[in-house]
Amino acid sequence: MIKKIYLIGNPNVGKSVVFSRLTGVRVMSSNYPGTTVEITKGYFPMEGEKIEVIDLPGTYSLEPTSRAEEVAVSLLKEQSKDEMAVINILDSTNLERNLVLTLQLIETGFPVIICLNMCDDAGHRGIHIDVEKLEKILSVPVISTCAVTGAGIKLLIERIKESKPITKNKLQHEERWKEIGQVIEQVQHLEHRHHTFREMLEDASVRPFTGLAIAAGVIYASYNIVRFVGEFIISKVTDPIFIKLYQPILEKLTIHWQEKGFWFHLFIGDLIGGKIDFKQSLGVLTTAPYIEFGMVLPYVISFYFILSLLEDIGYLPRLAILLDNLLHQLGLHGFAVIPVLLGFGCNVPGILATRALESKRERFIAATLISIGVPCVPLQAMIFGLLGKFGGFYVAGVYLVLFSLVLLLGIILNRLMPGYSPEFLLEIPPYRFPPLVTLLQKLYFRVKGFLIEAVPVVMIGVLFINILIYFKLFDIVTSITAPIIHNLFGLPKEAVVALVIGFIRKDVAVGLLMPLGLTVKQLFIASTLLAISFPCIATFVIIWKELGFKDLMKSTAIMIGISIIVGTLLNFTILR
Repeated sequence: MIKKIYLIGNPNVGKSVVFSRLTGVRVMSSNYPGTTVEITKGYFPMEGEKIEVIDLPGTYSLEPTSRAEEVAVSLLKEQSKDEMAVINILDSTNLERNLVLTLQLIETGFPVIICLNMCDDAGHRGIHIDVEKLEKILSVPVISTCAVTGAGIKLLIERIKESKPITKNKLQHEERWKEIGQVIEQVQHLEHRHHTFREMLEDASVRPFTGLAIAAGVIYASYNIVRFVGEFIISKVTDPIFIKLYQPILEKLTIHWQEKGFWFHLFIGDLIGGKIDFKQSLGVLTTAPYIEFGMVLPYVISFYFILSLLEDIGYLPRLAILLDNLLHQLGLHGFAVIPVLLGFGCNVPGILATRALESKRERFIAATLISIGVPCVPLQAMIFGLLGKFGGFYVAGVYLVLFSLVLLLGIILNRLMPGYSPEFLLEIPPYRFPPLVTLLQKLYFRVKGFLIEAVPVVMIGVLFINILIYFKLFDIVTSITAPIIHNLFGLPKEAVVALVIGFIRKDVAVGLLMPLGLTVKQLFIASTLLAISFPCIATFVIIWKELGFKDLMKSTAIMIGISIIVGTLLNFTILR
């Protein structure tokens, strides 16, 4: 009796789409114990039973060379072979390379059924595979599918019960490749065809000159779409909900509370002009949910949708390959571009996305660089709000400082930190248009995961900061830092409060800087310091959760040191 079905295959062979076809929306994601490797599980009804389906991390071989491959192999070995079925998903356009894992699975005695996916792409490329002959040679069921359209999935489901262990001698590495060559000769036929426009675009996307031009266009368009969609959701959905529906409820609930009391301050915060201000009140029931659902969530939704679209189209792997050489100088590899891109929407999902990186060293470098040099959308709005009226020169100057910091700090951390960054191996899939249902499912699970991770963090963080403010413990910080702020950065002592409050909300800090009558030089320095100093409380706590307290302290020390150095240099080098 089959109790579990495992999906295994090389990276980018369409496993997630096959998994979605089998399980629908009944999905759970969790980390493999002791690792940051994520395992996705769901359930599939078969003959009246509820069968668990596990989507294993992409792997090229049962001889693991990375942590993700180790997890995949470990999970396979945990279950009895008599109670499992292994669906080996192959890319029809790269049959020869994919068959290495297939033969290893068969030789090891796993009950295998082969899902020959992307049959439509193979046909477009002039690749023809004799499925019946391949099944006869391998002695295991072989089904040709196109998971994107659902072609062949029904037959795959019907034949799962045919999977069974077979007896086959283990081959040496050279013998295995020889057998693969013989199989390919018998089952695969190629015909000549001219490159399509899609294939020419695929090639142009990874070449240095054309690739960088395409990348600039894609990133610029994505950024504008994210801002447009995020701002639309805020103005048309979240703001009306909070202001017209939620605020009156809070006002009725708190009408008899003593405004200056501890509990009022803790849950509601300060009244601004006699009313609740969701951005500035800083209460657990006011600013905390507004930060998460009113300000951050709209951008997270739009950013995750664009990210999923670029990922499923097949562009993100090309962007990662394109930037791999540059990011290697920073102690990272090309796939780190995804956390960085997420960080431009909100640093919290950017930090969470560093889980995809292989080593803790890489995750530390990426998280630190994102926190210091990648401005989130509210922070970018703050930069434009403070400096935009003085011209684009000052706005561009802040971004130039941040970009220079990312490069310089990344190179320094790469040189000083022990350890190494694993080599970057990434399969490049063909360009294709993903089905909308798949995109929406992926969006749903990513947004759900973000909320589960981030909402408690923001609530606890705002609660903690509120207690510090109520008991005036921030006054100690202000008195200590005021000489540095004035003497080194050239800012008035009153700016200390804004910089400290920036730890909670950057855009609130702007409101505190505006009335101080700062010069354009002081505004430039203050904007840059707000960008590179402490990230918002949510990001700060997420770093703690992901990397641990020790690495959080290291990252904090780096932020403080960089802030002091940059603020001082800007003060004494800018003429006006």
